[in-house]
Amino acid sequence: MKYLLGEKLNFDWKVAAVTIISTMLLLVDYYRTLTAYKYIDRLILYFVIPLLVILILFRENPKEYGFSWGDWKLGITYTVLGVLIMAPIIYFLGSENSSMNEYYGRLLPGLPWTTFLDLLGWEFFFRGWLLFAYARKMGDNALWLQAVPFALAHVGKPEIETLSTIFGGFAFGWVAYRTKSFMWPFLIHWFIATFVIIVSAGVI
Repeated sequence: MKYLLGEKLNFDWKVAAVTIISTMLLLVDYYRTLTAYKYIDRLILYFVIPLLVILILFRENPKEYGFSWGDWKLGITYTVLGVLIMAPIIYFLGSENSSMNEYYGRLLPGLPWTTFLDLLGWEFFFRGWLLFAYARKMGDNALWLQAVPFALAHVGKPEIETLSTIFGGFAFGWVAYRTKSFMWPFLIHWFIATFVIIVSAGVI
């Protein structure tokens, strides 16, 4: 009976808070529109709110959640490799896949700032806030844990992209984990998203 009442449970309150808050933010993003621009909504939900939670509720330095350049030499290396590897793949998929053309071709206006603002929050949320909060208790397993909601958040996007995101989310997380910074996966993701839209729109 005592066990059922929770007396033997030993939750880490910060892990619980991150899990609950991040889930609610994802659901708000899905069901609600806060401003006239989705990328502004995501900057608020995925960057501003988690950052305020870290500063005000947790009373911690955002650096502990990847808010720094970390190992910048390693970060530059991973970023250059990520761009070189992904560019030909994106070019092939973006120019040959009709679902990619239909979904991303219409998003051309506003580049590159729309993708910058959208993904700054997106990457801090998954590869900063979630990854480093979970890594404290779960170690390397945090790489897979943060990749799951990342993949689910892609539902509704082109199928070929969504099916790949569990692996892409892990890869982005690995870069952040190794460099101790969400900035490097952000730069890689920013390039990928911007290049996908440009290719899908038939600009190149």
